Amino acid sequence: MREFDKISIQEMSKEDMLMIIEALEYTGTHTKIEAFIDLRDSIVKELSALADSTEEEFVEYLNR
Repeated sequence: MREFDKISIQEMSKEDMLMIIEALEYTGTHTKIEAFIDLRDSIVKELSALADSTEEEFVEYLNR
């Protein structure tokens, strides 16, 4: 089996990405495991930078 250091998400729909982000936030909030919130924040930060927008603008875009 091939090993991967990184995985691309080029073909993921907005709805799927929003579901992942919301699931990480929900899980982090309800389990008090900070790693879920950190991962959510990291994903949003990276994607908003790629979209040349603020994190808030990017999440709003996913919600449309």
